[in-house]
Amino acid sequence: MNRNRRIFIIVFVVFTTIVALIAIDMGRRTTAPWNKRREVERALPASKDGIAVDTMLTDTLLTP
Repeated sequence: MNRNRRIFIIVFVVFTTIVALIAIDMGRRTTAPWNKRREVERALPASKDGIAVDTMLTDTLLTP
C-alpha cells in the first residue's frame, strides 16, 4: 500500500468518526417530535385537579 493511500484511509476514518460522534451528540440533545408534549408537561405541571396552572398569575414583576 503506498503512502498516499494510507494517509487517505487514516483521514477518512478520523473524519467519519468525528462526524458520527457529532451526530450521536446531536441526537442525544434533541427531543423527538413525539416526545415534545411530555417534555412540556414535565416543565409546566398541571394542578392536582387536572386544570392547567396560570403561570402569569404568580409573576410578581407585573404587579404594581
